Amino acid sequence: MNETTTNMAAQSAQAEGAAQARRFRPKFALYKANGKGTGCAIKFELHPAHDTTDGSIFVTMANQLTVGDRSGPNPTYARFDWENAVFIKLDFNDLTKMLQVFRGECESIEDGKGLYHRSPRATTRILLRHNVEPSQCYTMEAFRTMNVNGIQQDTRTHFLFSPHEALGLAAAIEDSLGVICFGVPMVIEHDTTAYRQGVKEMRNVRVA
Repeated sequence: MNETTTNMAAQSAQAEGAAQARRFRPKFALYKANGKGTGCAIKFELHPAHDTTDGSIFVTMANQLTVGDRSGPNPTYARFDWENAVFIKLDFNDLTKMLQVFRGECESIEDGKGLYHRSPRATTRILLRHNVEPSQCYTMEAFRTMNVNGIQQDTRTHFLFSPHEALGLAAAIEDSLGVICFGVPMVIEHDTTAYRQGVKEMRNVRVA
């Protein structure tokens, strides 16, 4: 293999790696299983703003499906019901209301009323509150009512954040607000003539 071929292969590999990086969307997940089988798992996925679409964070909450057993020579781990998980899209307003709770500005979202998300098939109510008894924690609950072939199906998920988990999640949400509002920054050539002309006209109006 000559030098030219080697360079072409390296460039091809770099391009492929860059394409994979663009396709990759990181997720942050927390798993809380317990011996009663009443635990929950939660995943957060960031979607930056782009074109005319506002950014958001997608949240998926799945109830514990099996308890698992790690005491024997062949341990099994708890599984979660991702097939029937509750899916939530949190926009800018939703996320800022959650941050108010995590920061201690209020004890719950909308004084306990929570957030309501409605779609043609389902209604979801999301609650987030700060608890101090019996121990300090933050609880996030999602109640989904869905109509499937004329039959109402209700699903409830409940996740408990420790104070340090809530602190880290709040910091992550706060850091993500920039790309949720404005997308991923890019250094590109752009013409600001129209913008500068608009500013000049506004200044002239104010002077007049």
